[in-house]
Amino acid sequence: TAGVGAASAAAARGRAPQPQLLADCHPKAGIAVFLISWGFGQLLNHYDSRYILNLQVYYPWEFLSSSPCRTVVFPLMTSGVTYWVIKSLQQLNICSSCINSYTLLVSPRLLFTVFSFILDYSVYRLAPFWEADPWKALVLLAGSYVTLVFYTRTFTNTLEGLLFALLMLLVSSRKSDGSLADPASSPLIGIITTAGFFNRPTFLAFALMPLLYWAGLIVDSQKNIKTVINHFLKLLLCACFTAVVFVTADTFYFTSIVTPFNFLSYNLNPRNLALHGSHPRVTHFTVNGIMLFGILHILAIGAGFKMLKKYIHQLIRVKSHYRRSSGWLVHSEGNPTLLLFYFVPLAFLSLFSHQEPRFLIPLILPLVLFSTSQNRAAKWKHIIIIFNVLGALLFGCLHQGGLIPCLLHLEQLMHSPESSNQPSHYRLLFAHTYMPPRSLLNIKKRDTHVEVIDMAGSEEETLCQTVEQQVNNFICNDCHVFVIIPGTVRATITKCGVSFKNETLIFPHLSMEDPPQIPFLFSGNWRSQLGLYILQLDRDQQTL
Repeated sequence: TAGVGAASAAAARGRAPQPQLLADCHPKAGIAVFLISWGFGQLLNHYDSRYILNLQVYYPWEFLSSSPCRTVVFPLMTSGVTYWVIKSLQQLNICSSCINSYTLLVSPRLLFTVFSFILDYSVYRLAPFWEADPWKALVLLAGSYVTLVFYTRTFTNTLEGLLFALLMLLVSSRKSDGSLADPASSPLIGIITTAGFFNRPTFLAFALMPLLYWAGLIVDSQKNIKTVINHFLKLLLCACFTAVVFVTADTFYFTSIVTPFNFLSYNLNPRNLALHGSHPRVTHFTVNGIMLFGILHILAIGAGFKMLKKYIHQLIRVKSHYRRSSGWLVHSEGNPTLLLFYFVPLAFLSLFSHQEPRFLIPLILPLVLFSTSQNRAAKWKHIIIIFNVLGALLFGCLHQGGLIPCLLHLEQLMHSPESSNQPSHYRLLFAHTYMPPRSLLNIKKRDTHVEVIDMAGSEEETLCQTVEQQVNNFICNDCHVFVIIPGTVRATITKCGVSFKNETLIFPHLSMEDPPQIPFLFSGNWRSQLGLYILQLDRDQQTL
């Protein structure tokens, strides 16, 4: 999903324990988030606009009626609600031009930024339970670029992380004597687990250890077998009821289908995953974990090996281990349970050949709690700060950072007074960029004057042939053809032998699939290498 941070993202991400520091930093942080957070991610919310705002959209394959793999409930409850609000404001004449590309982009971000406080609340409540300092944990969480960049955007992984936080909060609710603090949590645990499963079936990997931990606490704290059975029955009944709600909603929207089963069926086929990119099974462990969490991931690995070694020695030397196993899991030095909450989901996700960094963002919660439980992160604070500043710039600003400003620019061009008075036909050809979300162009569903062509990572020959065809096939006097490419592909278009009458450079933009060569970054041409070009073909000049 394309990303620009909301103003309140600064409050969620930039806050510190001292109120006066928050008051000083909030306005500047808010401006900074608006200016730099243009990085681009995966789609979640943009297709909702077709039904609520009557706009043209491109359906991700997961939401096609022929192959529904994702529930419609969460997109409609999040971005769908925000779109309905801005539509109502415009219909009531409270805001005459509420529906534009910027509000379509920012409004869901605002809602997700509000939701991100769930993560902060969970950390604050969980920290004492796991022997961590609440304020240090909050500072570490707020300073992470994962929190700033990913938890203020409409990723399904963001919802997965928030549901995981709620689940950890529920299963960790105990009194000081070890008894359950809230027996009523069983129904909520069932609801959250099922909702997480329908959002992303991979949620079961995150929920496994918390559920086992909760089950162990139930058995240990309840002497009456009927009470234990009652807890599990409540969980099961609420889980089934929640599943019925999701299946009913998806049936109305798609057809009679259980979307998570389609998701699992698709992703368990290696051929399907290969279409999205195959990675070594150790990518999450050796690359993505470090890319997201830096030194914290490395510290967790080191602590995990030490605890595993210690545990093996205990198995060999201490025959009474099984009588002490429950205490070892919960209260032993180093909180090994938190490591299980971190590494067990990571191990299950590593079984799939398609491994993207965003799949791991829910793991920030147990990792932050573990890193602050014995003040492990304190001596690495300078490295952590530098790492997160660089991560925020890379993923929040540079990575595909020109695509959203490009769409906003094109939307203003196509909806300008000149274009409204004299309707024109626009053909937009995107190459070597992420798939552009068409809803940000703010085109009504019945309008046919705008055509979007996504060429993905086409080879040079295919790209040139397509561009030349556009030059030679102008069908009207008011036709406009724009080619949108990263600066690293600009030389390829030059070889195509076509001319352009307008050229716009949007900075910054970094394509990881077509990265700039290092020597160019130290030349006078470095800005163009880190930019996105909007090239308007010259219809009056044929191919050179």
